Order: sequence, then structure tokens, then C-alpha cells
Amino acid sequence: MLIYSMPYYEKEKRRMLLGQSNNALVTLIAINLVVFVAFLFIQAIFYLRYPDGSQAVASFRENVLSWFALPADGSKILAKPWTILTHMFVHVDIWHIFANMLWLWMFGYILQDLTGNRKIFPVFFYGAIFGALAFILSYNFLPALKPNLPVQTAIGASAGVMAVAMATTFIAPGYRIFPMLNGGIPLWVITAIYLVIDLATIPVSNPGGHIAHLAGALAGFLFMYSYRQGYDWGGWINNFFDWFTNLFNPDKPKKGKVIKSELFYKSTKDPYKKTPNVTEQRIDEILDKISQKGYDSLSDEEKDLLKRASQKDW
Repeated sequence: MLIYSMPYYEKEKRRMLLGQSNNALVTLIAINLVVFVAFLFIQAIFYLRYPDGSQAVASFRENVLSWFALPADGSKILAKPWTILTHMFVHVDIWHIFANMLWLWMFGYILQDLTGNRKIFPVFFYGAIFGALAFILSYNFLPALKPNLPVQTAIGASAGVMAVAMATTFIAPGYRIFPMLNGGIPLWVITAIYLVIDLATIPVSNPGGHIAHLAGALAGFLFMYSYRQGYDWGGWINNFFDWFTNLFNPDKPKKGKVIKSELFYKSTKDPYKKTPNVTEQRIDEILDKISQKGYDSLSDEEKDLLKRASQKDW
């Protein structure tokens, strides 16, 4: 897939490779894929344990998936509060994760290229949280959805991906992709289609999921709008990751020690050593001093110069 920008977004492109360090987009996709493979492996074990496939699926959902999926019922969330975080990384269907990771890569590539490496995960996180809240509230307060409250759960990165898509569209609506199609398609067109599909399919299937997608889009819009106004919602998230990463950094400063104080004010060594140049004139002066006052009259610096001169090929 080729991607290029409009003239007012012209800048040098960075290739994003799977082995590239400090790449939040690749890290985020990798986390989702690793979790997906882990759940596939567990599903395979359940499949081999039961003679009936439907029984294996039911057992897997009850004994494994239920511990990571976000329930719509508030009482169940209180019993499993970690599901507010875990649900956004869980996929058990190949087409579900394929579509999410494809959209995340496409929009995340552009967002990271335009805003740097420290916006992808905060936008994704807020989108997933907004989506989770919308999902819970919709099943608890909307009359059409309330009858299904006890059995509904949410998994997947869709709301977070929608937030990334909306954030990217907000800052670069004219950014074009698929240039082979009559010069490319602007981002705002793709995002608008995405939103309309979500809105139109609420009465058809998975209404809570589509409402969560729309809430994720709202989160992406609010994140970038606030960022343009000078408020960075992702600051605390990035600070937390910096702190966590430093926990395993052997070169980090010890607690309570200030680098400036340790290196300059409390240092027992000189910050540098002055080494005079060996010149013929300077050597002649030293030799004259030796002839007049003797070798013992030389300073340490003069003795060092004389020694260096004896080793130098004039």
C-alpha cells in the first residue's frame, strides 16, 4: 500500500520496520498479535480436550475468555476490574484482528509520521476506554439493549483503532492514500464511510460494539482537539512508560542523586586536564632554565613537556 500526503503535509517519510526500536505503532500491533496467538493456542488445547467442538468453544469462553472480556453488567466488572484494560487487546477471530490491525497500521502509520512516536498509544488507550464506557452505559440505560445486559461482553481493539483513525483524520483530512485510484482517496472520506457504516448497523447486529466504535471516534477527536489547544492528555501515559522503562535501565541515576551535583560539585577529579603544546621555542626555554638553575628547578609541567619532547620525532 502506497501512502503520500498533500503538499501542505510534505515531510520526509520514515520507514517503519518490525525490527525498528522505539516504534510505538509496531509495539502496539505486536502486543495484539502476541495475545491473539496465545488465545489461539489455548483454544486449540480446549478443542483437543472435548469431543464436541461447540462444547469446547463454550468451555473456552466460560473458563478463559470471560476473565479478559469486558462485561456489560456493572456487578461483574467490580468482580473483574482488570477487564477494562485487558479487553482492548483480546481477539479470538482471525478476521476481527486482521481488520483491526490493518486499519491500525494504515491510520497509525500516518499519525505517527505526522505527530511523532508518543501519540499512538495514548490515542488508542483513550479510544478503548471511551468505547468501554459507552458499551457499559448503552446496555445499562438504553431500553432496546438492557434485556441483554447479563450476557453481553466486549473484546477487541476496534474502539481504540477508531480513535486513531479519527485523530489522524482531524489533523490531516486531506492526506491521501491509495494514489493509484484517481490520485488517491482523502482520509476524511474513508473515515466518514467508516462512521456511517457503524451508525447504520447499530439496529442490525452488535449494537453495543458499534456504539463503542463511535465513542472511540469521539475520543480521538477530543484528544487531538485538546492537543491543538495546548492540553496533552497523553502526557501522564508517556511519563508512566518512561518511568516503567527506567526501572530496568542499569544506567539510570540512583535515587536521591543529582547528576549535576555528582559530576561537578562533589567530584574528586578535575573535569579536564590541561596539556600544553610541545613547541621548539618552549623546549629552548626549558633547556636554558636547566643550564642556569639545574634540572631540579623545573616544574612538573616543564618536566612533562621535556619528557614528551624527547619522545617526539622533530
